[in-house]
Amino acid sequence: MSDPYDGQSTNKDVPGVSGTNTAEGGIGVRGDSNAVGVWGEGKNWHGVVGASHSTSGGAGVFGSCNSGVGVFGESKLSHAVQGRSGSTNGTAGVSGEHTGAGPGIFGKSASGPAGFFEGKVTVTGDITAHDVFVAGGDCAEEFDIAETVESEPGMVMVLNQAGTLQPGQQAYDKRVAGVISGAGAYQPGVILDKRGSSEGRMPIALVGKVYCQVDAQYASIEIGDLLTTSPTPGHAMKASDPFKAFGAVVGKALSSLDAGQGLIPILIALQ
Repeated sequence: MSDPYDGQSTNKDVPGVSGTNTAEGGIGVRGDSNAVGVWGEGKNWHGVVGASHSTSGGAGVFGSCNSGVGVFGESKLSHAVQGRSGSTNGTAGVSGEHTGAGPGIFGKSASGPAGFFEGKVTVTGDITAHDVFVAGGDCAEEFDIAETVESEPGMVMVLNQAGTLQPGQQAYDKRVAGVISGAGAYQPGVILDKRGSSEGRMPIALVGKVYCQVDAQYASIEIGDLLTTSPTPGHAMKASDPFKAFGAVVGKALSSLDAGQGLIPILIALQ
């Protein structure tokens, strides 16, 4: 077996350099230089690996600097810095903290996004942005749905005496609240009043584009027609009577339907 202290090893289980310090807070290996203190290079795997068996929050790799970067990573083909956590208590894969006025995590890109998240994002403080681009089609707000009521995206909903929502089932109903968001090709871009448990609640489109169930048996629907509630449960119809329509309009048709029932895009315009 090669000597693990001579700087070279031919055994994959024996380090080329090994340092041991049994003192409390002691350093196992230290490098001092006017340039690079410690250099690690791996041909087929990690250049530097750090592991900590501490149960009090010790770091596997720790970097500290008085004026520059504490830890710097650079890669030409993959992530420059990557963090991974297998914890089940909500511990982050990568954590950033700033004790002054600067950001905890800073991202900058010459052409792509400065930050990319695949999955849900939770923010507990304020968000400041110059421009916001939302891929969804509407701004919705969650409402309580009446118990024992069957509801689905695209349905026209009205308020009941209990203050919850149920599918509309009468013409020109002034209690109309909106359309359940999420049908067809449009998904909600923003959902207001979303709570931890959304059981018994549905997002109702208040502004923007949404797919809506309509019934053209009462009158053919053309692009630009105002829509109101209909006797068909959960369906809108053309608002042919302007006097009855006042206060009962749910939106404006963005597509036509000559006959029968269907799902068409509309522009929400409660009035």
